[in-house]
Amino acid sequence: MIPLPRQPLPTASEQLLANWTDRVSAAGGDPKVAREHWKKAAAPKQHIHRALEPMARGNLRCMYCDDSRGTDIDHFQPIDKAPLRTFDWANHLFACSYCNSNVKRASYPVASDGTCLLVDPTVEDPSDHLVLFLKSGEYRPVSGSVKGQPTIEVFGLNRGELVKGRQDAFDRACSIIRDWLLLRQDGDPQADRVARALLDSPFIDVVHAMSRLNPAVAPNVVGPRTAPALAVWRTAHPPRFPTASNP
Repeated sequence: MIPLPRQPLPTASEQLLANWTDRVSAAGGDPKVAREHWKKAAAPKQHIHRALEPMARGNLRCMYCDDSRGTDIDHFQPIDKAPLRTFDWANHLFACSYCNSNVKRASYPVASDGTCLLVDPTVEDPSDHLVLFLKSGEYRPVSGSVKGQPTIEVFGLNRGELVKGRQDAFDRACSIIRDWLLLRQDGDPQADRVARALLDSPFIDVVHAMSRLNPAVAPNVVGPRTAPALAVWRTAHPPRFPTASNP
């Protein structure tokens, strides 16, 4: 997972969603009513979809797994638990059909005080709660975080195909960043296209984790040949959050 700052809605879209929330409330505001309204809400869905597109990375990647294309509008807080948030812009994220229908579904764990125990990448930096171990391809919770483990479990972040995908993505990224540096040093305009292709590729969380590596430990993680290229890459494409150690 990577940070995905939420963009403000256009005024017309904001008003449209507010009107639909009023409809749900006026009809009783229960989950059944909310679901019925959501099923027939073609125009609101179009507005939400258009607003989510510029927030998503690459080819509209799923905001949870960073692998597959985001095809579904997911309600971060499920309709069954918060029917009046059905049309709340702050409650919508892109998810692939697998993450939405087979993994997360209606899960929404909360603490005893009602605080959600899932990381919302649109309002907080996932790296405050999750550490991606680049060589193993696995996520682990940050020590002391109450959201780390529930997020890993509910979103299925360590399911086999994602772990293998991140391992492969790590190897590819190391190779691509080395090639990118050579092209850049030669003044080849293809360097920019190579960089954009990497930033738009699946498992962008791998590239972000690499960019966050502490320079002191980077050679041990990415190797002595890739570390110098990664240092230049970090300057040209700085991460959106501070550097940190990463095994």
